[in-house]
Amino acid sequence: PFVIVCNHQASLDLMGMVEVIPERCVPIAKRELLYLGTVGWACWLSGIIFIKRQRRDAAIEVISRTASTMRRENVR
Repeated sequence: PFVIVCNHQASLDLMGMVEVIPERCVPIAKRELLYLGTVGWACWLSGIIFIKRQRRDAAIEVISRTASTMRRENVR
């Protein structure tokens, strides 16, 4: 298992990241991306897990549930 951290500078960077991220990878993003128009819709439709960073406890819960599912389903 490994973690890939992408610090994109523009909306178009997201499309480039899709090409380099390995298969069976679980993407997690800040919830603010959900509200970027068509980019947000594309992220949502592709199954990205969104985290609301302002609510620390809720964000930790989402990450914990995601990690459990990843271990169970053997994904990165």
